[in-house]
Amino acid sequence: MLSPNSTFYPRPLGVTPASSLPQSPSAPLETSRQLVGDDQQDAYYFRSLEEAGIKLNGPQISAVRHGKGPILTLAGAGCGKTTVLAARAGYLMEVSGVHAGSILLVTFTNKAAAEMKDRIAALPGIRPAAAKAVQARTFHSFALTLLRHYGVQEDIFGEPRAQHTVLKMLLRQNGMSEAFQPESLLAMLSAWKMQGLDTADLPEKTQDERDAKRVLLGYESWKQDRGKMDFDDILLRAAALLRDPAVLKPLQRRFQYIMVDEFQDTNRLQYEIVQMLAAAHRNLMVVGDDDQTIYTFNGARQESILEFDKVYPGARIVTLDINYRSDARILGLGSELVARNKRRRDKRLRAAGQRGDAPRFATPSNAEEEAAWVVNQICQQVEEGQYPYRDIAILHRTASSSRAVFEQLVLKDVPFVQHGAAPVFYDQSLIKPLMDHMRLSLNPRTMEALPSALGPLYVSRDAGLEYIQRCEQEQAKKYPLIHLSKWDKLKPFQQEQVKERIKLIKSLHKLKPIIAIQEMRRQFYDKYMESGDPTIFTHYKETMLETLDEFEAAVKKFETVEEFVQFADELSRRHREMESLRRAQDSDAVQLMTIHRAKGLEFPCVYWIGASEGIVPHSTALRQDIPEDQKAALTVQQTDAELDMALEEERRLAYVAITRAKQHLYVTSPASHHGKPADVSRFLLEAFGMEVPDKRKAREESRTGGTSSYGNVGHASYNRNNNGNSQINAKGNVNGNGQHRSNNGNRKISGNSGDNRKHEDGKSGTDQRTSSYVKHDRQRSAINHKDHREMEMLDERDEDRLSERRGSGIIRDHTAFSTPGLHPKVGATTATSSTSRHADSARSGASKAERTETVAIWKCSSVTCKAWLRQKPAVPSGKASKKSSSGAPACPLCSGMMVAGTRQVPLTNRFGK
Repeated sequence: MLSPNSTFYPRPLGVTPASSLPQSPSAPLETSRQLVGDDQQDAYYFRSLEEAGIKLNGPQISAVRHGKGPILTLAGAGCGKTTVLAARAGYLMEVSGVHAGSILLVTFTNKAAAEMKDRIAALPGIRPAAAKAVQARTFHSFALTLLRHYGVQEDIFGEPRAQHTVLKMLLRQNGMSEAFQPESLLAMLSAWKMQGLDTADLPEKTQDERDAKRVLLGYESWKQDRGKMDFDDILLRAAALLRDPAVLKPLQRRFQYIMVDEFQDTNRLQYEIVQMLAAAHRNLMVVGDDDQTIYTFNGARQESILEFDKVYPGARIVTLDINYRSDARILGLGSELVARNKRRRDKRLRAAGQRGDAPRFATPSNAEEEAAWVVNQICQQVEEGQYPYRDIAILHRTASSSRAVFEQLVLKDVPFVQHGAAPVFYDQSLIKPLMDHMRLSLNPRTMEALPSALGPLYVSRDAGLEYIQRCEQEQAKKYPLIHLSKWDKLKPFQQEQVKERIKLIKSLHKLKPIIAIQEMRRQFYDKYMESGDPTIFTHYKETMLETLDEFEAAVKKFETVEEFVQFADELSRRHREMESLRRAQDSDAVQLMTIHRAKGLEFPCVYWIGASEGIVPHSTALRQDIPEDQKAALTVQQTDAELDMALEEERRLAYVAITRAKQHLYVTSPASHHGKPADVSRFLLEAFGMEVPDKRKAREESRTGGTSSYGNVGHASYNRNNNGNSQINAKGNVNGNGQHRSNNGNRKISGNSGDNRKHEDGKSGTDQRTSSYVKHDRQRSAINHKDHREMEMLDERDEDRLSERRGSGIIRDHTAFSTPGLHPKVGATTATSSTSRHADSARSGASKAERTETVAIWKCSSVTCKAWLRQKPAVPSGKASKKSSSGAPACPLCSGMMVAGTRQVPLTNRFGK
């Protein structure tokens, strides 16, 4: 068994011990064997399924037996929807006498369609010819077959790189090489087509819209001239063809029973195709889960499920609510979390899966520590035989949020497969120009880095590189870029820019990497990347800025540009060596993927990383939390309704991440993100019964003179007067870590349920300011959510109490949790503490001396690593654990040697002593 680990805990940071872990109820044990009597007409079919090992539960039987008319089958995560779809196809053929060729089953991926065919072919009594006659296809496969049948012969043009190449060519031809990103143009075009709209009707209100439209119309003409069509064209042209009654009616007569899998992922155009096919007979079965609608950015419409019975009055609704995948506590966490969404169909899943373990939570200081914890834990699990690598998945929100764990996996030689394989973070198209500028600073004649330097100079890469190479043949220069300063095709100001850029490149190797990157962003790169209409390309720009912020966070640990560039190159080299794993289907490797890509999959052990505010939920869904003066400065304004919908989708994304796990789920919530403090995701706190304040409502109440109060379990209202005295009125059990520090150190805590009394100091003219907090058990910091957004760090006594409860193995690197200027340095001496208290005394007029004690610690021997651990207290010899070990532990941050030492810490007054 895996030995106890001091990193992961049974509750997220901020949840009080009184809050219990949600748990789904157990499902009934009855199956078709008990529910379908032998005297029933269709009993023989269910008996044959049972002999083949397929035992359906009550809701599944109801869905399988459905005959004519529309039916919405709400299929919760892990509730056997594929089994139901295959079994119903068999039921229609074997019991209802429906011809196999009359059944059309539509899904989204070739893999899902192939699995459906295999499931149907494996059903007892189904002849191979009948199984083959059932049309199990993807939307695109069905549409393409239809087009081919009616003589459409264009080749498919679907390779993204080829599409990008064509768009870049068209951008150059129109003099807009640096104006738009091909990814953004293609996303805009796809979204437009999936609404069933014609490219000729693209908007053209602004100059940027007109420019984008000109390029996209050129792209459409390029395809047409060469007899090509992309995947969106396939659906668009098929829908247009189906509007012809001569085409539609024969298909309606042929396909009498239509079933749609993953219905929540359908876009407007796909739904229109389904509706046209089913219009004559209305024998439509759709299977999906509105709680797993996470592709709205690709056109998926949750309304398809929410309004199905309005589009099809009288439709049956069956809920598959028995989960066979996850442990009841994992399922309970996911169910309680997603239940907070308002726009959903009400359902509560019941557990019938194999028992595993309760979810475990951790709050590392940042992404680097998070990655180290996760990869170390995985290595330990594999070494102890708990899981092979292939049974473990690491799920993350965005591509950039996997950077740190990617590096840990590569550098520690842990085999892994990165699904949707993007290049190494430092080789991404957005990051590579900055990397190449630093490479040029180390060696200005690194010719392969020159193309990346031309783009930000607004110089055609092909023409510029050709000119440099021609000049180099005549006379080589130490800085080949200098040739451009004499190129007659550049304007004088561009030639001057070349000289200034060379000056910057010369200086980069002298700077720390973080300063070098910030300087490049300040001088030219952010401006270069932000070209284009912000109202069109906002999503891309938000991703771009997030990636650049992650880049800055990644280089902070390096002292020199040379050291960092060598690290990035080594990472790329080692990753190339591991790429062969991707081609081996059964390779024993950790699965690394985004949450979006994990949908529909399941794993015995799941690590969900980045469960913090600003990551999940993503910062783009948290604009409702931004003060109005800052919100007004955003490039795109969103209504409160739009923000609420975005937040609900983020909550669904968290639900999908949780419900991928079967036996073990580990959730990590970094305490900082891109150098800024980050709270544990509100979704986790809500699942444990905590109430997270609505900041919009709080600001509105503060403007109108009202106050916010929250009376749910674990929540506290915090009042402070101008003397600094404070009172916390809390519901539920609140431990010492939840206390907030007043200026004079006085505290008063009332734990009576429902007690919301205000603190009064009896002085006239007292200015009381009230704000609301989520109560954080074992909390390192408390964030004041009023408009001025003050932050206060908990005092050392609360932090020390945190260490006592978590065990002596906690990493005591306080600087990782601090905000410059707000948190005292770790290891501050009594004199330093006295100075800090003196400053507090000057502000509040009251201060009390704090006593300290000397404790035994382990400290890292490396001069660059500041980690330290409190030594475990001595254990009586008669009670010594078999697992206890003597000697210094390895440093949990750098794996170096640790040495014994002592440290002064504030006296904690533990356990009332």
